[in-house]
Amino acid sequence: MRKIERRAAVCLLLAFCLFAGLALYCYRFATQGSDWVTFTANRHVYAQTGELVTGQILDRDGDVLSTVEDGKRVFHEDATVRKATLHAVGDREGNIGTGALTAFSDLITGYNPVTGSYTASETGNDVTLTIDAYLNVKAYQALDGQKGAVAVYNYKTGEILCMVSTPTFDPNDPPVISADDTSMEGAYLNRVLSSTFVPGSVFKTITLSAALENLPDLFDRHWTCTGSHSVGGVTVTCPSAHGDLDINSAYSNSCNYVFASLAAELGGSTMEKYTKQAGLMDSYSVSGIKTAKGTFTLAGADKGTVGWAGVGQADDLVNPCAMLVAMGAIANGGTAAEPHLLLDDETTMTGQLFQPGTASVLADMMRANVVNKYGADRFPGMDACAKSGTAEVGGDGRPHAWFTGFLRDPEHPYAFVVMVQNGGGGSSVAGTVASAVMQAVVDKY
Repeated sequence: MRKIERRAAVCLLLAFCLFAGLALYCYRFATQGSDWVTFTANRHVYAQTGELVTGQILDRDGDVLSTVEDGKRVFHEDATVRKATLHAVGDREGNIGTGALTAFSDLITGYNPVTGSYTASETGNDVTLTIDAYLNVKAYQALDGQKGAVAVYNYKTGEILCMVSTPTFDPNDPPVISADDTSMEGAYLNRVLSSTFVPGSVFKTITLSAALENLPDLFDRHWTCTGSHSVGGVTVTCPSAHGDLDINSAYSNSCNYVFASLAAELGGSTMEKYTKQAGLMDSYSVSGIKTAKGTFTLAGADKGTVGWAGVGQADDLVNPCAMLVAMGAIANGGTAAEPHLLLDDETTMTGQLFQPGTASVLADMMRANVVNKYGADRFPGMDACAKSGTAEVGGDGRPHAWFTGFLRDPEHPYAFVVMVQNGGGGSSVAGTVASAVMQAVVDKY
């Protein structure tokens, strides 16, 4: 009898393991089936070389950016278009993980749990991106060989019209990149989505938003900038003495002393709170592609460190895409559409990144920057609002050049971000790129 009981127990255990294994298989089939099908060893959809040999990628105008000819993955006929759209489309070998060929491989192959996927002898799916190849070319040309990132998106719909990362290369003729080739450093990395950089003075917009909501007498205050001041026992310098300032002129002149003083007064916890609220410490899901998280941790930091962080230095790191969304939220009354790359994606809105009243004041002050400092003639016919940044990176490296902002126009609801790595002056270098790109956007749309 005991032997029968033991055998019954063993059978029950085996049955339990069988059903548990079946349940685990079904769960993984439902959640990871597309990963199995689109694994590069699957010869139904991948060639021996590892390239996806089914489906094609289109831009928003229907231009074919990548297709399959004679069993081989090929890209747009124009070499400049190929380079300008590389990080949005991807490469044959899948080195660019955020490119459409890798990130959207399940859509391209037509995979679903019932029918499986297309075979290499079939056409696969057309996947249409939100990007405009023409605008990508304009941004690529404006960067003129410099390393950097450029993005433009519609803050009402979330569609990314332009997304360029450099250095880049021709996917039809990929180079052999050696470890000591600094000119191609980070060529596989999409700097818009997957990188973080010291933000410099573009971060002063976040400090300003915190000051607007926590310092009631902000617009009654005045400062005298002599070019060098002690804030919390740490020396804070400006490129030149700005003289007498109120908050409007301090923002347009990008005075380090004023914004370091404000950040130190507000404190690390408050600054961290507003940075997180603006979405600069979180990751966005761009059609399923996770963006890099920013860094801003100041709890318990001394006033000098908080001061430098408030001007976008210290250990601050910001992802360009997150800054792009923050600009869209300021333009849109405090919330914005989350960015996406697939044209068929539905619009999803962010939470409240800025209070509506604060967003309105920030927009007006950013408009004053363009009119009084950067030159409204650089954005002809546009109600452009912007903030520049020149981010010191330490050592002997040249500063990163930033230029961020948006068009305050219902007909052209576009936010933009330009970051030129080690480019120098924010307004002079990144601002010139932004001007060329936004003129192309407005001319076309």
